[in-house]
Amino acid sequence: MFHTIVTEALTAAGVPSFIEEDEDLLIAHRPGTTADKAVYAEQVAVTRYHSGKPGFLAMAYEPDGLPDYAEIGTVFDAPRGDVHECARAVAEWFAEPRPTAGGVLLAALAERGINAHSDDIGMSYAIPFDPTPPAADVRNGLHLTVGDRNPSVEHVPAAHTGWTLFLHDQNGEPVGNPLFTSGDGETPVDCAADSAAVADIIASVVNRPAA
Repeated sequence: MFHTIVTEALTAAGVPSFIEEDEDLLIAHRPGTTADKAVYAEQVAVTRYHSGKPGFLAMAYEPDGLPDYAEIGTVFDAPRGDVHECARAVAEWFAEPRPTAGGVLLAALAERGINAHSDDIGMSYAIPFDPTPPAADVRNGLHLTVGDRNPSVEHVPAAHTGWTLFLHDQNGEPVGNPLFTSGDGETPVDCAADSAAVADIIASVVNRPAA
């Protein structure tokens, strides 16, 4: 039953796959690659979620001296995500260029005239109230940070489980509770809608007239 529902969901998303019976998982591979060639290429293993939760887990691997493979990334990790959300995440992983949740958020911010600064490790973005300081100093003063529950911002949009927005004071220290938080960290949410929502709040806060 597991193999059938995952295979059908992947097929509907345009992703070919084959069953790895011994490991009780599905191996998804890039469209246009046959199953016998897929063993020599990047692939995504889809399994039931661990800890008895109803979701799905998809991990990307590449050959590392067959028969060994090296893990190269988490494609989908949602304890309460459904199989179709997982399949969409796998399809996005194989897309060229690969979309990211961070990219969706940056686009939403750019539409509102807001520039964000990455932390260079793919965990969060900083938005200064004063746009003049050098990027290296942004996090040392009054600013907002927006991060993902994932927690990386580099995952594909279909694996997005919510944004969290914090205010930081003039010393760069976090202040109080989040100004915005969405999702539960376990169930995927619509990345475009969620990014638009948090971008609206960021724009309203940053552009608010001083008291």
